[in-house]
This record gives sequence, structure tokens and C-alpha cells, in this order.
Amino acid sequence: MKKKFILEGLDCANCAAKIEREINGLNGVSSASINLMTTKLIIEGEDEEMSDIIETAEKIVNKYEPEVIFKRA
Repeated sequence: MKKKFILEGLDCANCAAKIEREINGLNGVSSASINLMTTKLIIEGEDEEMSDIIETAEKIVNKYEPEVIFKRA
């Protein structure tokens, strides 16, 4: 399953790299990528794990960038 999100307000390339790396390390994630120009986050992972992945991904984003708004695309 593939899910897309907008990380509104993300403007730090270093933070984006850290977020991407940490999300890629989650159980059930096959790939996660952030496009800093479009501020899109794409997560591919197992269907049955996706709700937990999304919840944890949002926490990871808030850890590095508390001002960023995590929205479904």
C-alpha cells in the first residue's frame, strides 16, 4: 500500500533526511521518501501495518519539525 502526505512548512533538508531515514526503519515500511521541493512524503508498506506506520511517522515528523503540519495528500 502506498500513502502520500504533505508536510506543510518543511524547509530543512537535514531534518527531511533524518525523518526519511527514521521512517524507513519502521517495521512494515518497504520505502519512504520525502521530496523537499514539493514537501511530499510517500510511504510504501504493508497494508495491515499502515495505520501504525502513519501514526508513528507523524510523531517522527513532530519530533524533528514541531511546526510542520502533517496532512494527507
